[in-house]
Amino acid sequence: MSVTAFDTGDLRATLPPALPVAKLVIGKPVEEVAALVPRVFNLCRSAQELAVNMALGLPVSADMTAHLAQDFARDHLVRLGIILPRHLGLDPLPIAQGADALLPERLPETSEEFDAFLQSDKGLGTVLRRLKGLFDPGEATAQVGAVSDQNVTQAGACENSVAARQSRHPLMQALEASQGRGPLWRTVARVLDLAASARGDVPAPKRLADGWVVVPASRGAYAMRARVEAGVVTQFERVTPTDHMMAPGGIMAQSLASLPETKHALAPLVVDVLDPCSPVSLSGGRMHA
Repeated sequence: MSVTAFDTGDLRATLPPALPVAKLVIGKPVEEVAALVPRVFNLCRSAQELAVNMALGLPVSADMTAHLAQDFARDHLVRLGIILPRHLGLDPLPIAQGADALLPERLPETSEEFDAFLQSDKGLGTVLRRLKGLFDPGEATAQVGAVSDQNVTQAGACENSVAARQSRHPLMQALEASQGRGPLWRTVARVLDLAASARGDVPAPKRLADGWVVVPASRGAYAMRARVEAGVVTQFERVTPTDHMMAPGGIMAQSLASLPETKHALAPLVVDVLDPCSPVSLSGGRMHA
């Protein structure tokens, strides 16, 4: 993540110009497009591969779906075990040992069980305890509508995230009530998603009207639509969780707006908790406060 810091003004997060994907693929044979898209967007390669094959009407193998869970677990392990501890001044966790090295034997479901887990120095207990201590309730939070079949194909503000996938878990509901939809809530969602993906439990891909397909990705739900004529791609569209996150009034904007000025130095941590799929530049605010 690249960070540009200024001393005054509101915090802002911006992405680099989007890659003109449609221009790269329109006019090319379907097989070439199916090979190209996962290589271009290799952060979530399995989701891209599954989506592009479904959108182009190509065969979908059982391996494609199985690889989703492996990608989710890998991405969550890196963020929970390396990226977040680095922000928090902690040593990296032993992610090479897999999810079992980070997770408790039984995931907490209540606030009381969660508080007890935070006292543990094993696995993710220390990481979550340190994170909770940095943000008061209501800080760096965002409240947007849930992602749905109706809005997943539109690049507007909605809760298209790992947290959306785990929002019905009892612990998520308890933390939302006590802390709000902030960094702790979102990080606990990633812990729960790690446990699910380690079991091979990921949402099923689906087809919507008008040719759209929606597949689960490690950051949320990913939508794609393509049209093929005589074996050549003539139309291509995609909407990602980052599109929803970075939309005006979306999760990123609200999270930064609700971060107190005295805590603007934590903005890079907030961004890495939110986990956009492209490098973000931060400007404004008092990030050296």
